[in-house]
Amino acid sequence: MGNSTPPPSPPPPPPTFSKSSASRMEERSMGYKAYKIQKGGPGTHYPFVFNDIMGLEKDAGHGACVEDIKLAMKGHVKDGYTFNPISTLSENNQDYNRDPSLNDRVHVLVCIIPGSIAGLRADSVKKMREVRLAARDMGIPEIAILTKIDETCPEVGKNIRNVYKSKHLKKKIEEVSGVLGFPPSCIFPVKNYNSALETSDDTDTLILSALRRMIESGEDFVNDL
Repeated sequence: MGNSTPPPSPPPPPPTFSKSSASRMEERSMGYKAYKIQKGGPGTHYPFVFNDIMGLEKDAGHGACVEDIKLAMKGHVKDGYTFNPISTLSENNQDYNRDPSLNDRVHVLVCIIPGSIAGLRADSVKKMREVRLAARDMGIPEIAILTKIDETCPEVGKNIRNVYKSKHLKKKIEEVSGVLGFPPSCIFPVKNYNSALETSDDTDTLILSALRRMIESGEDFVNDL
């Protein structure tokens, strides 16, 4: 999930993506954590924020409550809150934001989906669809990031530039669309940085394409308010 402080016009160019920032965003999260991308010198950042949230785990007693994610989208969850998998955030909790500003609210819902979507359990799919529908009712744009495409598709694994030529990957995107309801145009395939020691322009191009859509969707959400 993410939000964006209304940026000046025209918006700044996308940042250079680094392997370290990618790795931090992939770390397992138990809380609600805001991330900013540095622009130029220390203390200056691009005018958007990534709010990382605990995943919808398949096992009982794990994963964020759907109601907590809805609260986060409305801006009621403070940065740093640690989710309780078996109990939702109450209004009396110190981490409950009673009067959220526009900057506290989520401007784009971004769902991270593994390329091996066939492994998703029915309860996880149900939760994700419920979150999606809640975002839709709030007018929040929705984007899906399909990860680890090089592991899912051998053709892409051999050459990342085959990403838009692969029939196998096209079927995966259609599968995500059918199971979770995202339009195919809102599903962005990316290759993860995991064991790579250096960044790759081809890998970064996919990531930045998704990032650009996030920023544009966030701007549209703010401008339509």
